[in-house]
Amino acid sequence: MERKPDWLKVPYNKEAVAEVAALMKDLKLNTVCKEANCPNLGECYQTHTATFMILGSHCTRNCRFCNVTHARPDPVDPEEPRNLALAAQKLGLRHVVITQVTRDDLPDGGAGQFAACIRALRALCPDTTAEVLISDMKGDHACLDTVMQARPDVLNHNVETVQELYAAVRPQAVYQRSLDVLRYCKEQYPGSLTKTGFMVGLGETEDQIRRLMDDLLDVGCDILTIGQYLQPSPDHCPLQRYVTPEEFARYKEIALEKGFRYVASTPLVRSSYRAAEALQAGGKN
Repeated sequence: MERKPDWLKVPYNKEAVAEVAALMKDLKLNTVCKEANCPNLGECYQTHTATFMILGSHCTRNCRFCNVTHARPDPVDPEEPRNLALAAQKLGLRHVVITQVTRDDLPDGGAGQFAACIRALRALCPDTTAEVLISDMKGDHACLDTVMQARPDVLNHNVETVQELYAAVRPQAVYQRSLDVLRYCKEQYPGSLTKTGFMVGLGETEDQIRRLMDDLLDVGCDILTIGQYLQPSPDHCPLQRYVTPEEFARYKEIALEKGFRYVASTPLVRSSYRAAEALQAGGKN
């Protein structure tokens, strides 16, 4: 494998990581920062920011790019919404991102737990904005309604890669279904911002990226994140190349010219990275 370039090397604040990790353990919460081995973990923890991952730490799908564990899912914790709100309060968060492991085993895909978390957050931290990063929930409109009726400020659902690579990278997902999730949420709940993200470095071409951007704009997507794929292990999808910062800057320029309201595009960008900044720039304060 090609040696990791200097622009992907980041500092790691052990004290900040330990402090936030201790709080999460005490409240029996998971963060996608830890489970997905996010390269920005140190920076975000140092600023008391975290993306809460609800519904356990075991995913029912086995996407070939993801470091989250594929295993028998955990029981749903009825105390999780309250504990999440308590953690947000203790960390003094102004913007909270809530994501999930995919729960195809649940009739509602976890939608009810999302809604409960948003309500708990509103009750305890009324001035805190909420972003949800959901699975496709099998495209079930009733599940999407459950989430959206809780009034998240941002609805995020990641397409992850270009259409042509779905079979290799996301074999249990469907490209058009993910687009339809974004379309439905924007059409039915136009007051919320919609957001998505994808990775590069998996073998996609620039023409495929441009077509993906056009498809996302066609379904009304407001905010776009683009980051470098980092292969978690030899068993995951092979890394094809490291994309340079200059190329990321060009992708951002292309996306903004096409019409996205906000674009974050650098090698270390992840879907939740500096999410509050994206929310403000995307049109809500």
